[in-house]
Amino acid sequence: MPTIISHAVVPLLLGGAAGRRRISAPLLAAGAIAAMLPDADVLTFKLGIAYADAFGHRGARHSIAFALLPALLAAALYKPLRTSAWQAAAFVGLSAVSHPLLDALTNGGLGVALGWPLDNHRFFFPWRPIEVSPIGVRFFSMHGWQVIESELLWVWLPTGALALLLWQLRRRHERRA
Repeated sequence: MPTIISHAVVPLLLGGAAGRRRISAPLLAAGAIAAMLPDADVLTFKLGIAYADAFGHRGARHSIAFALLPALLAAALYKPLRTSAWQAAAFVGLSAVSHPLLDALTNGGLGVALGWPLDNHRFFFPWRPIEVSPIGVRFFSMHGWQVIESELLWVWLPTGALALLLWQLRRRHERRA
């Protein structure tokens, strides 16, 4: 997995580039939380649930179906998120689904169960440039630093470039209006 911080970077940078009139601060925070939420499944290790189980790490909580749950919750809470129900669902849902898609770009682990509950197959993209992050205290090692370098190159840099492009397009559109 990329680190939990890198998962939050995607909605934070892209939502921030869209501007506060489109993505309110509460909606931006909800998107960041939704992007990190699937990794709560590491707590299942403490419950004796194995990594490879359907409810283990990168299993059900890393599926498209699971990403619908925070999206539906955001739609229900659209007023405190200061947006429309559709926009809340779309932004939070896309933020949540960005998590397993990034995990499918890593070079380790068992892949992600994107199709759960219809399919328990663990999926990886053919191209896997992101260094997989060790879980727990093992992160604080030389390998953890290599993960950070990998994420800066393959997550932060492209997301930042896309956010800059979106910000420039938004600014250009706002000047014309």
